[in-house]
Amino acid sequence: MIVKTTGLTKRYGTHTALDGVDLAVPEGSVYGLVGPNGAGKTTLLALLAGLRKPTAGELTIAVAKRKVALLPDTPQFDPWLTGREVVELARGLMGVAADPDRVLADAGLADAADRRVGGYSRGMLQRLGLAATIVGEPEVLLLDEPASALDPAGRREVLDLIARMRGHATVILSSHILGDVQEVCDTVGVLRAGRLLFQGPIANLLVGRAVPAYRIKLRPPTDGVAAALRALPWVTGVEPDGPDTLRCNVSSLAEAESRLPEALAEAGARVVSLAPLAPDLEDVFLELTS
Repeated sequence: MIVKTTGLTKRYGTHTALDGVDLAVPEGSVYGLVGPNGAGKTTLLALLAGLRKPTAGELTIAVAKRKVALLPDTPQFDPWLTGREVVELARGLMGVAADPDRVLADAGLADAADRRVGGYSRGMLQRLGLAATIVGEPEVLLLDEPASALDPAGRREVLDLIARMRGHATVILSSHILGDVQEVCDTVGVLRAGRLLFQGPIANLLVGRAVPAYRIKLRPPTDGVAAALRALPWVTGVEPDGPDTLRCNVSSLAEAESRLPEALAEAGARVVSLAPLAPDLEDVFLELTS
């Protein structure tokens, strides 16, 4: 493991922000930290970056300190500098020879490289922060909500950039956008109230936890279909999931596969589509943290 903690604890007076966290991050992975507000994600990243000292426990990062980089959730820069000057300054401080123009292009800022940072939007500042962080070619990259201020196009660029770093660097990112975590991360840690509730491959978290369910798209009229499905002993719940669409939770996917089409026909439903729902990180997250 390139990053490992044992019993990592951080207290502020009587408040415990982290409580005995045992983190284990595989080298070259993209590790996602998820949890409600106040779970301890930012505190954990600050401890890993060396910006704060733990109250108790041990922390080990198997690379030189200069090869660890942190991007805070709201990066700020001197407004009179241009984007290129910010990245050039970061490159000089880190003593590396990475091409700033390539890094700015990867962050989607090639057209704004010579504009002063004071005119950047919050999303552009977020991408500039990422560019200034990766120009140092870190081996461990800590990202605190890297896509929170971005529009869909900007978020796509940042997620693609993070995905390309897999295997070349170890990335630990916190995010409240669970779809992004499920897409780009191979390992996840779920924090709640400073405790690590789960840690491991996302596939292991999803398997066996999500409620078996089907999404049923119907053609109107749909009156009575939901009530007919709720009356079946192997159906555990039915709720709307969009216009003329139902989510049908079942106790067994195998039983639903053999009996659901017949049940819909008996209810007089005009079925447009019928498909099992893939496990969703958001559903599992809510189950763990509720």
